[in-house]
Amino acid sequence: MRADVPLVARFVHALAVYEKLEHLVIGTEAQFETLLFGSPPSAHALIAEWDGAPVGFAVWYFAISTFTARTKLYLEDVFVAPEARGQGIGRAIFADLARRAVAAGSSGMEWSVLDWNAPSIAFYRSIGATPHEGWTTQRLTGEALHALAA
Repeated sequence: MRADVPLVARFVHALAVYEKLEHLVIGTEAQFETLLFGSPPSAHALIAEWDGAPVGFAVWYFAISTFTARTKLYLEDVFVAPEARGQGIGRAIFADLARRAVAAGSSGMEWSVLDWNAPSIAFYRSIGATPHEGWTTQRLTGEALHALAA
């Protein structure tokens, strides 16, 4: 729902604080609205609630795997507020996303996790996720991106 855009922005900020990356958050509510509700939308979001209150979120999109010639659900961000952890909310978020991936005929789900984030890594192992051994994420942004584009 468009009315949830401020919640998405708030949860992105909370996630960035948790990951010690707050200085990188520059997205605005207007940009999130375009991302989630543009034509076509570039991403999707869900808000998790506990006792009627928002306590977490996930943002994802469908990427492709050329090796499988199918889509894969790429989970860009997921976060459950610290005070709401341990209630099964994270597992419910991942189960919902898994159902979406299966319904879309996707080959699987992927996401990244910071190597120091032991609690999240332990949770991911508990739901059956495995690391993509031998692969590291590469990123091209800012001046380097613009220099290459020129």
